[in-house]
Amino acid sequence: MRARVHDLFGGLRSDLEALVRIPSVSNREFDQGFVEQSAEAVAALLRGVGLEDATVLRVPGGAPAVVGHHAAPAGAPTVLLYAHHDVQPVGDVGEWQTAPFEPTVRGDRLFGRGAADDKAGVVAHVGALRALAGELGVGVTVFVEGEEEVGSPTFLEFLRTHREALAADVVVVADATNWKVGVPGLTTSLRGLVSAVVEVAVLDHPIHSGMYGGPVLDAPTLLARLIATLHDDEGAVAVSGLLQGPDPVVDDDEDTFRADAGLLDGVRLAGSGPITARLWTRPALGVIGLDAPRVATASNTIAPRASALLSLRVAPGQDPDAALAALERHVREHAPFGAPVTFTAVDRGRAFQAPADSPAMRTARWALGEAWGAEPADIGVGGSIPFIAELLEVFPEAAILVTGVEDPDSRAHGPNESVHLGELERAVLAEVLLLERLAGR
Repeated sequence: MRARVHDLFGGLRSDLEALVRIPSVSNREFDQGFVEQSAEAVAALLRGVGLEDATVLRVPGGAPAVVGHHAAPAGAPTVLLYAHHDVQPVGDVGEWQTAPFEPTVRGDRLFGRGAADDKAGVVAHVGALRALAGELGVGVTVFVEGEEEVGSPTFLEFLRTHREALAADVVVVADATNWKVGVPGLTTSLRGLVSAVVEVAVLDHPIHSGMYGGPVLDAPTLLARLIATLHDDEGAVAVSGLLQGPDPVVDDDEDTFRADAGLLDGVRLAGSGPITARLWTRPALGVIGLDAPRVATASNTIAPRASALLSLRVAPGQDPDAALAALERHVREHAPFGAPVTFTAVDRGRAFQAPADSPAMRTARWALGEAWGAEPADIGVGGSIPFIAELLEVFPEAAILVTGVEDPDSRAHGPNESVHLGELERAVLAEVLLLERLAGR
């Protein structure tokens, strides 16, 4: 099977390159015709590997998703293989070393937007089915979403609408990362997410900074004072009522982390304890947007209002509503100089904690170990995949396996995104072995 996957991989790489060439950015500010084109291309790939009913589906207001089936033999389980075909915007093209939508191989890596996140996941599923063509011992449903990069707004409605078609015993989510090149990872936890806009008001209209400055502080200054209360002097989150989980077994060294993150010389890391704990099992809080007068258009006036978008990653085990309430309580209790503060919730998503030793997890660890020739690491992910909680809501008995096609050098969402081709080939083999073992072979 290893040799079969290797022989097929040249064609799979070509399939990935063809998908990367389609700029399927799901942000509504971009041409959604390319998302439609990408969905049709994925459906054609699935039909080419034996899922003849693969078709493009959607719910009202949703982006195009692709669903295809292979019926389960009598007594065999059904496996749902998930990925997404939409991608992030490219950002500043000048920061890319290659054209974002022209796949380019440099060394062991294929560069391009979506090459790793998550068109490599699509190709991992296609590759496994191609390798097992005519020999599948399990039922397979492939579900390739088209709106993951904009928060999967209609995901739950899609699951409920197509519940019967998507029902499965095991769900494989190919949208995470591995521990490092050469060492596979099985994602056992994901942080949850809550976000809110905080506005500080000072005046009912702008006033002259010379005539009134001194007794009156501007709204951006008061907002800055409020933001400064969110962390202690070490940089750890200082909001009461937030949980943190146990420290992970594995840890990253600081030099490697700094290099992966692109941290500038002299900038100290925030918090204390293992780096992986700060990334995976403890809350993280940041300002991801600001509304205040722009430098280029500023005048000598005291700004009456300023607002910030706060993004809070919450530890596994933390209820997102409780975390949001804790954040709002902190903001109101620390309102500076008595200024009115408005708190508006924006988004929330549940964390995920996989059972450590279920039959499906043991099977996945075996498959990963065989494919990589290295013991897989149980890892967490600091980011959130809220739809996993929605999968469990609709299919509470399903075993969820979160696997990786990325590695720390993939730079998903950033300039110069890439996938390591050797790691992708191993991911295909691991999925083949997983399906074979789930079939009892």
